[in-house]
Amino acid sequence: MEAEREHIVIRGCGAISPLGIDEQSTSQAYLTGRPGISVIQHQGQATPVAALSAAGEDALRKLQTENPSYRQLDRSVLMAIYAARQATEQAGWLNPQSDQQNDLAVNIGSSRGATGLFEQHYKNFQQQKLSASASPTTTLGNLSSWVGHAVHAGGAQISHSITCSTALMAVANGVAWLRAGMASRFLAGGTEAPLTDFTIAQMKAIGIYSGMHEAPYPCQPYGTSGQNTFVLGEGAAVLALEKVSSSQLIKGDVVIESVGFGFEQIKSKTGISADGLNFQQSMRHALSQLPEHKQAIDVIITHSPGTKAGDKAELFAIESLFKNNSPSITTNKHLLGHTLGASGALSLQYALHLLAQQQITLLGYTSILPNKTPAAVNSIMVNAAGFGGNATTVVLSIV
Repeated sequence: MEAEREHIVIRGCGAISPLGIDEQSTSQAYLTGRPGISVIQHQGQATPVAALSAAGEDALRKLQTENPSYRQLDRSVLMAIYAARQATEQAGWLNPQSDQQNDLAVNIGSSRGATGLFEQHYKNFQQQKLSASASPTTTLGNLSSWVGHAVHAGGAQISHSITCSTALMAVANGVAWLRAGMASRFLAGGTEAPLTDFTIAQMKAIGIYSGMHEAPYPCQPYGTSGQNTFVLGEGAAVLALEKVSSSQLIKGDVVIESVGFGFEQIKSKTGISADGLNFQQSMRHALSQLPEHKQAIDVIITHSPGTKAGDKAELFAIESLFKNNSPSITTNKHLLGHTLGASGALSLQYALHLLAQQQITLLGYTSILPNKTPAAVNSIMVNAAGFGGNATTVVLSIV
């Protein structure tokens, strides 16, 4: 019998993405393998992007009508509020009254922050029409503070950016705060609304953007095309975390078993070496925290943004660590693109889907991944990495 100890349990998960606006619609998109990628004209070029669906746009418009102040907020903040409400409602924490919940802390991060609003304010500045709301609505702290207001959280409110590892780092913060007793409940996640002319142009300037706009899957992590197939996406996901004892666990609970970190010296413009040293370090660190009987991983959800160098480095790192006993490998970026700072949280949402459905979404294109399906999905490793050489790994298991 397992000794009594503390566990960090995911009590709820809310998300809005190109795949759906709730658990049901997103799960259906995963089961059917339907990509949420469309094609727009950007600087005279056909460009694939993963934008919210019409239902997603309606959901954000409806949210804006609930509070006059919401009309001035950036799209990234609105998505974070939407996802956080879902997570707290699913966890049973959404207090309809205005009383502050002082034991509830919030950490929502973003790689780019208030991207659309910042660019709009800059255009206004050039026309000498800058409004007084420009600074308050574009600060990074804007993310968690508005989420805190929306769910009546009275605990710590943290916003941060660790590039594309941001959301998993928010989860890491939540785990640490809960274990330290600095909060009883914690909302952690990421949000990103980067589908602006300038941000898309930045990704194209790196030389990684997908030119496969006519393909059914413009984003093809581990594909055989020999091309970079990065596609930019938007979305938000928030998890409701709580600390419980072993005796309080019930069948079906999803537990965050460990969080690992990796960092390597910058050797390229993206900060990832050919050996994926940051991935190797973060995965090894996460595994080292697990008791021996829990070190078997059934599935790895990779970061894999669809870039030749990045995907190859992560796969090399996995093979180096697991040798000939590599778990099944999957990704969700072929369906929703790369959502930058929100991507780790959306990968965790996909992990929850896999644990519930016990079914991996097959890639709809030819890939170099080994055709390996686990007999059961009980433990999942989720990776994220970002510019600067950082990487974060989270391991989940189901009771």
